[in-house]
Amino acid sequence: MIYDLSLNIAYDYPAAVKEARHVLRVRPRELEGQSVRSTRVTVTPQPDEAWRELDFFGNALDQLLILPGHDAFSVAMQARVEVRRALPDLEATPTVAELAAAAATARDCGPAGPMHFLGDSRMARKSEAVTAYARDLIDPASPAGEAVLAFACSMKADFQFAPGATTVDTPLEEAFARREGVCQDFAHVMIAALRGVGVPAAYVSGFLRTSPPPGRPRLQGADAMHAWVDVWLGPDLGWRGFDPTNGVTVLDDHVVVAVGRDYSDVAPIDGVVLTAGSQKTSHSVDVIPVGELASEA
Repeated sequence: MIYDLSLNIAYDYPAAVKEARHVLRVRPRELEGQSVRSTRVTVTPQPDEAWRELDFFGNALDQLLILPGHDAFSVAMQARVEVRRALPDLEATPTVAELAAAAATARDCGPAGPMHFLGDSRMARKSEAVTAYARDLIDPASPAGEAVLAFACSMKADFQFAPGATTVDTPLEEAFARREGVCQDFAHVMIAALRGVGVPAAYVSGFLRTSPPPGRPRLQGADAMHAWVDVWLGPDLGWRGFDPTNGVTVLDDHVVVAVGRDYSDVAPIDGVVLTAGSQKTSHSVDVIPVGELASEA
């Protein structure tokens, strides 16, 4: 599947910003099963300094410095990405117990090394309640791939997707106790649960293709920036994606932008601004299959 992607993020400030330093993570990644054909990022106002680099996990960063006073800031990203992921054989994976043992002894210090995704991170800390939830649902003797997918499906059934019920700073323990939240909360709970039983899990930020109800036209900006979980299934199969919000294996409807230990590693915009008052923000996303775009023209 080939997609044309667009992301627009805008900030309005009640008082002029005197200086701003931003870190953007909005460019889709080049990965196995995902090929980036083109990407363009436009920032307003024009930065005084701008440079690109990769972070430790291989995510593309745009570093910006804006010095002139400004009362608004916006980012626009357009990209064309081809996604063709093979369906993994989840049955042909080590058992959960075998996987946990392999992860505990793994010594790969590279960005994809499972050791980085086993312990607590800033926003995904293990807890007794979340670990107990995982132990009730995950059989150590089951193939790990099947067990993880079943766990994602259980989360979809047990938790309510409730926009506005949480914020970006809501602790995962609170979202877990309330059994509601958004994709970020679902991902953090799943990560903490899997790490609690010894399974390496990473946070993924990206785009999700959504479809309108039958007979309804597709609306611009109706797609969402999304979050899901990558799980290490052993040295043979490696990292595979699972979406607990939708209870599915990640295939061609998901486009990866950034991977990290939790949301704090992959936030689309980080940085520091010198201003006063509460800022307002808005964003919109479009994920359009290229064939669909041509048929609508």
